[in-house]
Amino acid sequence: MGRFTSLLAAFSLVVISCSGEDNDEPKRPSNGAAPVVSQSSIQASCNGGEFSFTVVANGEWSTFSEATDSKGNDWVAVKAAYDDDWKKGTVYVSVAPNVNNYTSTEPRQGTVVVKSGASRTVVTVNQEGNIVDSSIKAPIEGYSLVWNDEFEGDDVNADWTFESKGPGWVNNELQTYVVRDPKSCFVSDGTLKIRAYQDGSKVKSTRMYACANTGWQYGYFEARLKLPKGSGTWPAFWMMPTVFTSWPACGEIDIMEEVGNHPNYVSSSLHASGHYHANGTQVTKEVLCEGAEDDFHVYALEWTKSYMQFYVDGKKTLYYENDGKGAHNWPYDQPFYVILNLAWGGDWGAAGGVNPAHLPTTFEIDYVRVFQKK
Repeated sequence: MGRFTSLLAAFSLVVISCSGEDNDEPKRPSNGAAPVVSQSSIQASCNGGEFSFTVVANGEWSTFSEATDSKGNDWVAVKAAYDDDWKKGTVYVSVAPNVNNYTSTEPRQGTVVVKSGASRTVVTVNQEGNIVDSSIKAPIEGYSLVWNDEFEGDDVNADWTFESKGPGWVNNELQTYVVRDPKSCFVSDGTLKIRAYQDGSKVKSTRMYACANTGWQYGYFEARLKLPKGSGTWPAFWMMPTVFTSWPACGEIDIMEEVGNHPNYVSSSLHASGHYHANGTQVTKEVLCEGAEDDFHVYALEWTKSYMQFYVDGKKTLYYENDGKGAHNWPYDQPFYVILNLAWGGDWGAAGGVNPAHLPTTFEIDYVRVFQKK
């Protein structure tokens, strides 16, 4: 939010203020005195908010903020609105959140300055800090939590976006991906459920993306999952690059895939120009995960600039090293975002047949977490 002085066209005001102080009309200052304001301070919670106070001055006046955080960003924005004579009006103050989901923040203080000629009046802005529970620890040393969704409450967090595509979009899959269909995607009892179900002639399901515009470059990516049952199911926890031009040149990271025709056998794979499934050169590892469809198991990837190491329940599976020969074998030097989806049928999912009698079927997610090096 930028610091600015605003001179708006004159208009009548109806003032609604969420400030906690007295907003009675201040008295007009004597000649040469500083502008008079209706309150001397604003108290804001860590979540920020909108506030206002009134101003009376002897002449025309303006306002600006002085509130900069440790990164040099302004966290208070102001806007002035004037009464007919330009000597009275209201200052609207917008305070940004002082919140970091993964580390605590300190209280901070800034000011809003009201200026008339050479005279100034200062309103102090005090904002609370935010205390964060840091109980979620990285499974391996040297990493700390940077993003997660524990699927508590009744909805996913705001960083998820949803796909809308019909049958045959990719891999000859049979499902229709729908956006925020409460029958296909919902949070309850502390888990996310992605459900494939029959709706007339269609099989509807969900494909969803975490932080699709920004992603993460390197880190430890982890999800606790219970896989669906049924011939034709194809659940996946995987990643694609935020900047995509073509496949497989841009790369694909499959942390966990399974098909219902080969139950409890989970795979991790990498796809790039130098290794992809269409010509049988993909880098892949399949392991038996007993009870993957009956209970929750943890699937993870450690991704660095030098290597990728995949895990199932903390046990190392696929390992792939950067050979230093460039994007042909290592396009994994850019941000990728996380994907959760449940496909129905398709080149792999239907390889052993598709049985609609197994619908509806549910892919259940306890959490998704992203850690990066400190």
